[in-house]
Amino acid sequence: MTIDAAAARIMARCDELAAISALPDGILRAYLTEEHQRHNALAAAWMTEVGMETWQDAAGNQCARLEGREPGLPALIIASHLDTVPDAGRYDGIMGVLLGIETARLLGPHARELPFAVEIVAFADEEGARFGATLLGSRAMAGTWDPHWWEVADAEGISMAQAFWDFGLDPEKVDDAARSPEELVGYLEAHIEQGPYLEAAQRPLGLVSSIAGARRFRLAIQGEARHAGGTPYERRRDALIGAAQAVLDVERIGRERGVIATVGQLETRPGAVNVVPGEADLSLDLRAESDELRDAAWEEIHTALAGFCAQRNLELTVEEIHSAPTVTCSERLRRALAAGVAATGDAEPITLYSRAGHDAMAMASVTDVAMLFTRCEDGISHHPQENVMVTDVALALQALESTVWEVAREHGERAGR
Repeated sequence: MTIDAAAARIMARCDELAAISALPDGILRAYLTEEHQRHNALAAAWMTEVGMETWQDAAGNQCARLEGREPGLPALIIASHLDTVPDAGRYDGIMGVLLGIETARLLGPHARELPFAVEIVAFADEEGARFGATLLGSRAMAGTWDPHWWEVADAEGISMAQAFWDFGLDPEKVDDAARSPEELVGYLEAHIEQGPYLEAAQRPLGLVSSIAGARRFRLAIQGEARHAGGTPYERRRDALIGAAQAVLDVERIGRERGVIATVGQLETRPGAVNVVPGEADLSLDLRAESDELRDAAWEEIHTALAGFCAQRNLELTVEEIHSAPTVTCSERLRRALAAGVAATGDAEPITLYSRAGHDAMAMASVTDVAMLFTRCEDGISHHPQENVMVTDVALALQALESTVWEVAREHGERAGR
């Protein structure tokens, strides 16, 4: 079997999985649905085909294991997810799972030479399309499942707990999916970049330095609703003017500080064409390569917004609704991935930080993690036009297999010491 043939099989299987969808025209596979059952069954068949022992864990993740030189050794996990956002592309997450399966195929009988087992995991819910909460599959495996999720309901009013029962899972056993640090050697995830930087640099592969942690806020600006015709400018307390300035300040400070700052939602009230807006609500999403950069940007944004609102006699209220720390990838596993990429002919791989979240963020609480990015066309993701090149997929597969052997070499050296 050649690497090129394996890459072609990965592309064909991405197409095969794309046919499993809750949408008549587009891709959607959500947690604990019929589509989830179907994609797990297909992944299990492919895992079995390459000689792996398979099982579905207590959170609905599809798992497989290839033993090392002796049964029961700790495992190196290669994983990503098979669920999607609504109207998704066909490579985000999916390609990483299939790269893992093909890596296991390449290892084949040689896996018996490894000082650890290799496990492939297709996480059941990374995107949060059904219940809103993200990284559910990997959070369960990392042992950080939040019991408050049981009462969260989907758009049809079905609670998470009921969805578990309907799927054939027992909510009381979700902790059985958790892994301990002693069971694991590390975690590798291959993923499309979801950005334009590799393509701009004309590089097929890249190493991930860190995964940006996000802080999210609800911002409320209170002014006074009054008749637009009868209220002079100097008498207006226009909440929308405050929100408009906030949007401009958010982008300016984000650009200046090199962080990702986004206002994605904006609503005003009362919303009449001839009334000065008295209330404005807006969202703010902040991400950066480090928590320090992100938090410093927030302090500057908050100061700017509060100052402008005071000048305009407006009241600013801030509610933080989400906070996740930045995850730094393991130096040990990054070195192994760099050696893997070097085996493809790129002696000095480019390093990027991930602006998007990934299952590796959850798994970092239980083991070392590292990520490999693959170039995607125009940086488009979460969209039907998402695209990768089969030649890049072949290079990613070659890099992953070489990385496994590099981890084995380093693992052996540590054991010797």
